[in-house]
Amino acid sequence: MRARMLTYTKQDSPVHRLSGAAKLIVFIAWSLTAMITYDTRCLVVMLLISLVLFKVSTVRFQDYAFVLYFILFFFLLNHLAIFLFSPLEGTRIYGTRHDLFHLAGRYTVTAEQLFYQLNIALKYAVVIPVALLFLLTTDPSEFAASLNRIGVNYKIAYSVSLALRYIPDIQRDYENISFSAQARGIDLSRKEKLPRRLKNIVSILLPLILSSIERIEKISTAMELRGFGSGRKRTWYMGRPFTGRDYFALGLMLSLAAAALIITFYDGSRFYSIF
Repeated sequence: MRARMLTYTKQDSPVHRLSGAAKLIVFIAWSLTAMITYDTRCLVVMLLISLVLFKVSTVRFQDYAFVLYFILFFFLLNHLAIFLFSPLEGTRIYGTRHDLFHLAGRYTVTAEQLFYQLNIALKYAVVIPVALLFLLTTDPSEFAASLNRIGVNYKIAYSVSLALRYIPDIQRDYENISFSAQARGIDLSRKEKLPRRLKNIVSILLPLILSSIERIEKISTAMELRGFGSGRKRTWYMGRPFTGRDYFALGLMLSLAAAALIITFYDGSRFYSIF
């Protein structure tokens, strides 16, 4: 069986056993801390913690490999854009300038710019793994209950749950349509030239879109017939109360966030400099 990307798989790990609400609060606090700090020391520690969390979660690499490669592509584009539009941003932030080599025109590679973009890379490396881990270890229904618990309208929360549940269906439909197309002689393998492969892939997207629209119509009709949205509140079958391990995880996260912010701002600036 082929791996499903960004699909929740029930497993018995310390991360899976946490309630969805606790994981959501931890993820929000983690992301805010990573976005605020530019202290390299804090970001490195957070990166190591995220790698440990991935290890203990027993999540398989193939479950998120394609999405990770896709994100890395835009990550590289972002770094290129930073240098193209602001090649001396690091010099402006850290207040010093150490030229390494000149490229052309106004583009000079400086140690400050490399250090600044290293911190940007660490921010990506800190947030993205935890975001993927949150999606892969949280049941969509429990995620919806968690969103509603922190104040999000239950209609929006349920929409998010449906979107997450729909990811495996889209993948399955794409595979079925792809296999049918290949059976009719449409080559999608690497043996075909790239332009032709792209054209063949586009040709199977129309049936996928039509089947998706049909499924959306069925779901919306079923929900309307059951009176969804008529009440101000709703209960959640997958909602779980906090346990001791949830409070422990929240305590650790808040302690880590407080320590990171103290270290970041103790000298009055959130930019840690080695120069």
